[in-house]
Amino acid sequence: MKRLLRALPLACLLLILWLVLNDSLSAGHLILGAVIALALALLAPILRPVRARLSHPLTALRLAGHVAADIARSNRDVGLLILRGARSGARPGFLDIPLRIRDPHGLATLACIVTFTPGTVWAGHDPDSNVLTLHVLDLSDPQGLTRIIQDRYERPLMEIFE
Repeated sequence: MKRLLRALPLACLLLILWLVLNDSLSAGHLILGAVIALALALLAPILRPVRARLSHPLTALRLAGHVAADIARSNRDVGLLILRGARSGARPGFLDIPLRIRDPHGLATLACIVTFTPGTVWAGHDPDSNVLTLHVLDLSDPQGLTRIIQDRYERPLMEIFE
């Protein structure tokens, strides 16, 4: 019963999504949508066996502030690169960054941070060597970017998730 109660919010959300996508409130859609939504909500925990434990909420808020500022700064920098065109002297390239973080939730959060920041894209991660590969629009300071990823993002994520 406890498991069913925990699954209800997700099941309700899935049912609403089903009804909106089908653009119908017919009895058939309600019943079919409810059955599918409840089955998926009950099966969802199997797909996510590792539970996230969020510790240090103040660190998470500080990290969110840093990320927001970095995204704004990066938007400005990428905009200037685009406006200057070939005169900008941008040197795109790939950068390998060794990581210490191992938590899958922390790695997923780092992937989101990197991808949300204009000018950088998460290009790969080797789980054996724990090396992150980034594609960077302007790789003029690889050591600085490595320091930012490791100190400004990875360290707080390790504090939050590990």
